[in-house]
Amino acid sequence: MIRDEFDYKKHLAKIPHKPGVYQYFDSEEKLIYVGKAKDLRNRVSSYFVNDRMVNAKTRVLVGKIRDIKFTIVDTEIEALLLENNLIKEHKPRYNVLLKDDKTYPSIVIKNEPFPRVYGTRQIIRDGSKYYGPYGSVGMMRTMLEMIKSLYPLRNCNLALTDSNIKAGKFRVCLEYQIGNCKGPCEGLQSLNDYSSNIDEIKDILKGNTSSVVKHLNEKIADAAANLNFELAQLLKDKLETLENYQSKSTVVSTMLHDIDVVSIASDNKYAFVNYLKISNGSIVQTQTIELKKKLDETEEELLELAIAEFRNRFESTSKEIVVPFNLNIADSTIKFTVPKAGDKKKLLELSEKNVLFFKKSKLEQYEKLNPELRTERVLTQMKSDLHLSDLPRHIECFDNSNFQGKYPVSAMVVFKDGKPSKKDYRHFNVRTVEGPNDFATMKEVIGRRYSRVISEEQPLPDLIIVDGGKGQLSSAVEVLKELNIYNKVPIIGIAKRLEEIYYPNDPVPLYIDKKSESLKIIQHLRDEAHRFGITHHRKRRDKGTLNTELELIEGIGEKTAENLLKHFRSVKKIKAASKEELLEVLNLKQALALLNYFGAETTIQ
Repeated sequence: MIRDEFDYKKHLAKIPHKPGVYQYFDSEEKLIYVGKAKDLRNRVSSYFVNDRMVNAKTRVLVGKIRDIKFTIVDTEIEALLLENNLIKEHKPRYNVLLKDDKTYPSIVIKNEPFPRVYGTRQIIRDGSKYYGPYGSVGMMRTMLEMIKSLYPLRNCNLALTDSNIKAGKFRVCLEYQIGNCKGPCEGLQSLNDYSSNIDEIKDILKGNTSSVVKHLNEKIADAAANLNFELAQLLKDKLETLENYQSKSTVVSTMLHDIDVVSIASDNKYAFVNYLKISNGSIVQTQTIELKKKLDETEEELLELAIAEFRNRFESTSKEIVVPFNLNIADSTIKFTVPKAGDKKKLLELSEKNVLFFKKSKLEQYEKLNPELRTERVLTQMKSDLHLSDLPRHIECFDNSNFQGKYPVSAMVVFKDGKPSKKDYRHFNVRTVEGPNDFATMKEVIGRRYSRVISEEQPLPDLIIVDGGKGQLSSAVEVLKELNIYNKVPIIGIAKRLEEIYYPNDPVPLYIDKKSESLKIIQHLRDEAHRFGITHHRKRRDKGTLNTELELIEGIGEKTAENLLKHFRSVKKIKAASKEELLEVLNLKQALALLNYFGAETTIQ
């Protein structure tokens, strides 16, 4: 195997017990996996010597490793950031796939004299300042419109150098005439005044509106003291605009400053992570990303990867990150908080609501395009909810019916891949049970069903469900033990009253979430078995009732009544039959008695 072809021990000896990033390469020297660790040697060695940590997918990865490289860093946070950058740059085959590759819009303050402020998707490393990214173009435009209403800025692309302005190369345009620009191109606005506006815009874009509000209040007071009421009113209008914008932000608590909040929701194939950026008591940024699993990564690993991605993307320098569970990251510069109550707990719950909504909508999209995804998801959920070892692709459910102990029948319905398989439904007319005895009925029917399955060498189902509580379940279990298949197929009972799920030899029932799709499928199975059983029971009861009525006629016994029904098919046809037709089944005396019973006029020939 691997250890014969690749001498991992030779590489391991060179790897230190330090935090960093490791990279795996295949025989073609192609990077196939990037990982981070707080102890590089221990983490890398676990792939080769600790079989318990290696699943089937990871074994495939390990089988392709032909070279190992590593990079040492000072802290785990640096390792996270480096790992994230390498994954985005090289897209290794076995790493988690970041699904949102599109570039999100940002607001740029251009590095130029009298800087322009506008939206862009392109990041140019020329000294310009970028703020964002924003989750949608609409969010970005709302911010730009507010900035435009507060500060007159130029939107032309003229080279407003000091020499060009002094040379008089430019003339003011319509934007100056309508008040959207103060005309720096003709020297009508100083660079200091323009730069002061830009500084305030930077604070707003960072979410620090409190300093801008304070500055505006000071300027309003100065203008009023100098009797410049026109300027004071103009500044007051700006203040109202800014406060109106701030009120539309999700205010959490004025006591919270510069906090990141992350939460995660995942299934067997995908993970979704939501990010909230908190500044001065308000949520100023939010985004959800999707990760596609490659090696059955844990939620801890995925959350660490997402944190690195968000902190890079949003250039976050927050010293505290609120998380849903403890992360094994040792870094003195950042505090990880798992809140139990208070404002931080509410923030985490808000983040979790967002990520669950995003997950639900995404999975619905995927399942519309590929219905098999829903089947796999639902069966996987059932496997988890019911603590099964295999996916319940083939389920058989049994239900009994009787009328005051008479005409006992049982029905079996079959679901395959979560859907009814009606061609496999079966009825059972109970043979050995007298009176209303559900336990004995269940025992007979389960015995007859699986004796036949065994004799015909058919596959056993992945799950057996009996409609009833502990009594019916115990009867079924007794038969499965007699047939030596009890440990080969799981069996549960469902009680109608509180939708309780019972397991053999466990007196405490399981309660599944009422909104769970697992419970909905179990209820569908139970209801379908009941419907199918009742339909058959009614037919049998009706037939039995008619037999009893015919037997009331003098000279007609049980056998003769059955022959009549078999010949004429229905009571309606029996009543409408002529004497000649009846004589095909009955003798003359019986035929006349029947005709007299149903009120027909007869003439004896």
